[in-house]
Amino acid sequence: MTDETYEDRTGTRFERVRLTDASFEDVYLDGARFTDVVLRGATLRQVDLRGLRARDVWLEDVDITAEIGNLRINGIDVVPYVEAELDRLQPDRPKMRPTDADGFREAWDVVERIWGETVEHARTFTPDQLHERVDGEWSFIETLRHLVFATDAWVCRALLGDPQPWDALDLPHDEMADSPPVPRDREARPTLDEVLALRADRMAAVRRVVDGLTDEALDGTTEPVTEPGYPEPRAYAVRRILLTILNEEWLHRQYAERDLAVVSARAHGGADPEPAVGVPPR
Repeated sequence: MTDETYEDRTGTRFERVRLTDASFEDVYLDGARFTDVVLRGATLRQVDLRGLRARDVWLEDVDITAEIGNLRINGIDVVPYVEAELDRLQPDRPKMRPTDADGFREAWDVVERIWGETVEHARTFTPDQLHERVDGEWSFIETLRHLVFATDAWVCRALLGDPQPWDALDLPHDEMADSPPVPRDREARPTLDEVLALRADRMAAVRRVVDGLTDEALDGTTEPVTEPGYPEPRAYAVRRILLTILNEEWLHRQYAERDLAVVSARAHGGADPEPAVGVPPR
């Protein structure tokens, strides 16, 4: 297999080309046109499909997890149906969209409860299993490390004003460029208890914020942090910050449960379970 890297082929025409099992990473195909192209069995991950127009396509046995909006299939916007069904299947899900201070307190009650259940589940796994990755995604321990980072970034830094709240075990998202002084140690292998101690401290910080939250404060903005780091130095809407944290907590808990199910099935010699309903991509 040959590697083609850092080459601008804008406007190139490919005709009667076989790219079976090819790998595309950091490739720009915006505005491209595909006609009589076979994508059967292809895997798309972290792909920007906004504005996609598909006509006369064969869509069968397809599994899509995505952040979706304005998705029309055969002339019907299916998003409201999907959202309503996900809310029906996951009664706590609508609580992650609070509109007032009391709603944020209720939402954080849910986060604490469901993560407590997931941690108890995780304690039934071996240390090696808690560091095991599924399909290249983060391990359970790495997921917890990322949530420590998310809280440090959005609550401790953006909301509470600490310019450098980082712990050495913080794990930024993979797509984020290195941003000193934010740490990024991908090789660290802390124990579950070490990471849970950090998590308990950060979750307590969020609890203090939501317990003292008022509707007036929720509609306000933060004082800008001036020192470099992540997120970038500027003022942020308090509501945006807290919704970001709820989204991170809700989604990563789903990822964790999904992947623990796969790890468990593999340990017992079974096939990987069917994908969990309502788990969008990382």
